[in-house]
Amino acid sequence: MARLKVKLGNLELQNPVMPAAGTFGYGEEYSPLIDIGKLGAVVTKGISLLPKAGNPPPRICETRGGMLNSIGLQNVGFDVFAKEKLPFLLSFKVPIIVNYFGNTMSEYAEGARRLSALEGIAALEANLSCPNIKEGGIYFGCEPRTVAKITNIIKKSTSLPIIVKLSSNVSDIYKISMAAEGEGADAISLINSVPGMVIDLETRRPLLGGITGGLSGPAIKPIALKAVWEVSSRTKIPIIGIGGIVDYRDALEFLVVGATAVQVGTGNFKNPRAMLEIIEGIEMFLEQRGIQDIGEIIGSLEL
Repeated sequence: MARLKVKLGNLELQNPVMPAAGTFGYGEEYSPLIDIGKLGAVVTKGISLLPKAGNPPPRICETRGGMLNSIGLQNVGFDVFAKEKLPFLLSFKVPIIVNYFGNTMSEYAEGARRLSALEGIAALEANLSCPNIKEGGIYFGCEPRTVAKITNIIKKSTSLPIIVKLSSNVSDIYKISMAAEGEGADAISLINSVPGMVIDLETRRPLLGGITGGLSGPAIKPIALKAVWEVSSRTKIPIIGIGGIVDYRDALEFLVVGATAVQVGTGNFKNPRAMLEIIEGIEMFLEQRGIQDIGEIIGSLEL
């Protein structure tokens, strides 16, 4: 059988496939449908220090080739996560990666400290696609200087591996990724959903209660692939590719352009078994071609 193990810094995964934050809940929701223990890792729904109610409904609408969501980072908050959600996840023998966020630098630091004190967390994924309320709502991940500063603060607040999740909605994703790497990020997740909007012509109103939302699904895959390729060709740290992955061929494309692992998001809504089928498909692809180790595929793009 082909070897599917990959490493994100010091974190070893049995295979490169995991859910994208916010699309897998806290694991409980999918546990009756799939064997979570077969995944490379579990990435939690985004956690903040305090509970967050999120945006008004409607929160999700289907678009051509994808989905638009305006959940607004609704979550149970740190205390409920620690007491009620994490114990369930720890029953599975896979790494638990906690996605988390804040609205100030100090919230990111405090979140890292408090999550690091919990038993069993393998890594933190810092979502930098959030508004910095002390800087007029400018997104943390939009400017290299800010990304460098917040990565540095997080690294000083935890000994856990740090994965920095970035948006492609920036002028130069390479410079921003290099800023995270320069301050010690262990890996980078690319990309977050792409800002978008949908209108109901009959009412002439937005279809989402939050007016705008994040576009995900197959429609953004070419954007995500380009971002991963641009960064992977020059960075020394692993990249987790995200965006429009619904089958094993999509996943393999991300690995070929340089991703070490992938996250599946919208694809889980269409097919709850998507991640398991992707793992099986990757293994089949490698075996049919006599490839013994998935590392032979990673970064193998020919130009």
